[in-house]
Amino acid sequence: VQLQASGGGLVQAGDSLRLSCVVSRSTFSFNIMGWYRQAPGKQREPVASITTGGTTHYVDSVKGRFTVSRDNAKNTVYLQIDNLKPEDTGVYYCYADPGGSGYTRWGQGTLVTVSS
Repeated sequence: VQLQASGGGLVQAGDSLRLSCVVSRSTFSFNIMGWYRQAPGKQREPVASITTGGTTHYVDSVKGRFTVSRDNAKNTVYLQIDNLKPEDTGVYYCYADPGGSGYTRWGQGTLVTVSS
């Protein structure tokens, strides 16, 4: 299984981006999908996730600005980022967790750089 993330780039504070992550097989088999990010010099942290039932979770620092969604027909999970801030700068990694005895798959990351 491969995950291909895209959509990152160099933007200004206040701009918006939509990150996409295409999975090489049906996403119906993944109970939870979502995104982590790793800021320069910091550990990777979870930012948003979504279950097959559509339940979403966000880290407090992104609530109200990030929206995670998934389109199982397109085998894709998205992260809409609005009102970008310089502290959102980092590499964003998508993941797909099947739950149970399965193991989590990771995408290669897409870089988001926000200038002030």
